[in-house]
Amino acid sequence: MNQPAVEVTDLVMRYGDMTAVDGLSLSIAPGTVTSILGPNGAGKTTTIETCEGFREPQSGSVRVLGLDPRADATALRPRVGVMLQSGGAWSGARTHEMVRHMASLHAHPLDVDLLIERLGMQHYGRTPYRRLSGGQQQRLSLAMAVVGRPELLFLDEPTAGLDPAARHATWDLINELRGHGVTTVLSTHFMDEAEALSDRVHIVDHGHVIAEGTVEELALTGAQNTIRFVARSGIDLEALMLALPHDTKVDEPEAGSYVVTGEIDPALLASLTAWCAGQHVLIDSVLVERQSLEDRFLDLTGRTLR
Repeated sequence: MNQPAVEVTDLVMRYGDMTAVDGLSLSIAPGTVTSILGPNGAGKTTTIETCEGFREPQSGSVRVLGLDPRADATALRPRVGVMLQSGGAWSGARTHEMVRHMASLHAHPLDVDLLIERLGMQHYGRTPYRRLSGGQQQRLSLAMAVVGRPELLFLDEPTAGLDPAARHATWDLINELRGHGVTTVLSTHFMDEAEALSDRVHIVDHGHVIAEGTVEELALTGAQNTIRFVARSGIDLEALMLALPHDTKVDEPEAGSYVVTGEIDPALLASLTAWCAGQHVLIDSVLVERQSLEDRFLDLTGRTLR
């Protein structure tokens, strides 16, 4: 069995009297894109910075590629790429110089010219970092993070300030890196980005993980999901509800049109269709209306990401 690319166990981090991370545990499988989402102050950034080796765990443990990110920093540095939300480049350094410098620090870097073209950085190669726009700085930070062919990549808001074309080019690059076995840990304020890219999502609030799973799993366990189906009118709703999990409600707002509300999951759907089959009720159509990831996030935290 492959060891996790990142494993956090019972992490506790405090700032004075404030507990930022309160016994947080999570595991990230190798070769996946995993999003860590949380509202401001949830403990997400502290957790990620601890995984990157910028902070020492006060309690609990953190392992990155099987190593301690602080004690084994020298061994990890060539294997891990980090894209910070801001900074990471000398203010007076020119764009292409920074990418080539980062490439020179690695044994088998990506082709710098191809990477520059891929990220649309051809036209400001001689521009100093301090004169770049926010979106251009983001592209440079991403290029610096990936040019060394990392096994593990931490991305903090990789598409903030990018135009739609550059944003999708970044998504394509992340998907391509996953195809080559790179593990990506993604922090983003864009829910559509997390939905499009993530193999798994960890939602963090009040210093611990409050939900985790695939986007589909998180959406299917939302209380606001519904199943709508069409069948002959006059089904015995009380008998149907007895066959379904507790607290499931079934209504017939229009003749032959039914709405099922409750904790919608694959087991409930299977119970519904099995009951109908047992009663010789032919379902003409069925539609599961799921929450989006953003709906589920708001349902769990009561707060937006920003």
